[in-house]
Amino acid sequence: MTDTSTRPRIALALGSGGARGYAHMGVLDEIAARGWEVVAVAGTSMGAVVGALHAVGGVEAYRAWVEPMGRREVLRWMDPAFKGAGAIRADRLMSRLDGILGSSRIEDLPIPYTAVATDLLSQTEVWFTSGPVIEAIRASIAIPTVFTPVQRDGMLLADGGILNPVPVIPLASVRADAIIAVNLAGTTRGGNAAQPPVDSGGPLVRLPRLRLPSFHVAEPRLVGMITDRLRARGEQGDDALVEASPVEAEPGEPPLAVSTLDVIDRSLQTLQNTVQRYRLAGYPPDVMVTVPSDACGTLDFHRATEMIALGRALAREAFDAWEGAPG
Repeated sequence: MTDTSTRPRIALALGSGGARGYAHMGVLDEIAARGWEVVAVAGTSMGAVVGALHAVGGVEAYRAWVEPMGRREVLRWMDPAFKGAGAIRADRLMSRLDGILGSSRIEDLPIPYTAVATDLLSQTEVWFTSGPVIEAIRASIAIPTVFTPVQRDGMLLADGGILNPVPVIPLASVRADAIIAVNLAGTTRGGNAAQPPVDSGGPLVRLPRLRLPSFHVAEPRLVGMITDRLRARGEQGDDALVEASPVEAEPGEPPLAVSTLDVIDRSLQTLQNTVQRYRLAGYPPDVMVTVPSDACGTLDFHRATEMIALGRALAREAFDAWEGAPG
């Protein structure tokens, strides 16, 4: 526990979780309210987005854009990819985000920033530590089967949450009073020892392979089904991205209503939670802000105001406990 009479220097690890990542902005609000200084940030997926926005001073502009959005407006910003390895290209989203970021480069940011992605070909983690911020973000957010992956330097880059849902390890060498991590999956610590930190010696750092059960990242029929349904919703102006339908249940069991994207989301969360326990066992943060995985769906990007408020409330609770701890 640091001396609260001084201004704590915070290294911030922002996790993956789609729309739940709006909670990161609430965490930043609480950090600012306490007068703490963020001296470095590492982010995966939506964490990479909010971390970059914080580094360039663009969080308020981003908030002004996303908070008024309803479901239909979110859908209009989605670019269906009628062919390829994902249902959504996200070109329009990236263009708007680049306008807020101001075409920034990572090496020019006022604080160290790392965006985490996954190379699907080698099954390794990749760190972006230099180059255009928008390119790092685009690779880090590529949720398998939902957002199209990025091909670069012989790699096929996708969501960093596949191998590192809460990127604490990139902050291991940062001089800070505390590492604060924001976990959007509601899991607890535990599991096997994590890999040791790797020195960031260039714009792309490829980490050792983490052996996991194999899975198909982009099954063509599934991608086609998602694309068709997204296109149909866009043409009809429906409020829902994908409708939920009952799952066949045993007699006497109440049927669950889930959508295709719900199944994808839960499947990825199961994988990520296993990896997360493995990672955090070896490199636990000083403070963990945990957002429940059922707080909102991964693609519920119309719920920004609600998630920002939740993030701040959970951060306040976690920070109070940390400051009140003996030591």
